[in-house]
Order: sequence, then structure tokens, then C-alpha cells
Amino acid sequence: MIRVVKLGGSLLEASVLPACLDTVERFAGHTLLVPGGGVFAEQVRIAQRVYRFGDVAAHRMAILAMQQMALLFKGLRPDFRMVDTVENPSGRTGVAIWSPRVDELDKAGVPAGWDITSDSLAAWLAARVEADELILVKAAAVSAGASLIELQEQGIVDAAFTRFAARLACPVVVINKECFTSAT
Repeated sequence: MIRVVKLGGSLLEASVLPACLDTVERFAGHTLLVPGGGVFAEQVRIAQRVYRFGDVAAHRMAILAMQQMALLFKGLRPDFRMVDTVENPSGRTGVAIWSPRVDELDKAGVPAGWDITSDSLAAWLAARVEADELILVKAAAVSAGASLIELQEQGIVDAAFTRFAARLACPVVVINKECFTSAT
């Protein structure tokens, strides 16, 4: 079982990140953990509005924000492995934290822009590793039974997510933090 779990950066502000990491740790099989950019990515958004630099620079800075969150995850869970490239997870078990590399995303043709956030990157990663499941954990309320398009329209997932998710052969679950931490 290969599972990709994206933990939104807003979970840090909601003070539930440690509980979410506890939940991830209990999963069987191999889990690739994708960090959101959180407060670090928000600073990139603010800086771009103030200084009006382009989307390519902002995209690269947002990837660095995800790398910072990956380091934070690793600091909270030193026993989790860190990976900075898409690895072949077959035969692996346990949790690996993905710290994305700009050059790998560039080579894959992932475009720069705020339409693509860690949500879409998690779907991209799930497709690359042929995951059996993709789970996006959100601090926001998630309507039970809402379609991915509805979640996109509500701003729960990013504007490009449905395009990336359409490439997946696995189930996609978008879940609220409370439901996620009480699920196992």
C-alpha cells in the first residue's frame, strides 16, 4: 500500500499538526507525506503583492516554503525519513517526508503560479508513484460528499487540483483535521 498524505500548512496554525503526524505514523504500508507551505508560503504571497515580482520567483519561493515545513515535520518526527526526489516506494514501509525540488518539478513541466499549490503537487506525486490513495488533510471544514469540483469552487483545494487529480487511478480523500485524527 502506497499512500500520499498532504498535511496543509494551516494545520500548524490550528495547533493540530502533531496529532495529524501521530495519525500518519499509525498507517500501515508506505506513506509519503507532503507538507503544505503554511505561514512560510503566506509570506511569499505578501512579498509578491508588495514587490510585484513574477510567478516563477514566487513559485520557487513557495517550494522553499514547503521545504521549510518538511524540515519542521522532520523536527517533530525525527524517525520519519526525508526524501527530496520522487522515489520508487515499492517495498518500502513507514513514513517519508517529501521535500520537493524545484528542478524536478521544472523537468516534469509543472507550471509556476498560485493555481498550483501543495494540493496539486500532492496529486502530481501520487500519480508519479502510482499511489493507492491520496489524502488531503485540511484545517477548513470539508462538506461530506462534496465533489472535487465543488471543493475547488469553495477554495478548499487549489484551482489546478482537479486537473492533477484526473490523472490518478486511486481514490482521493479530502478530509477535515478532526475527522482525520479521529479516523484511526
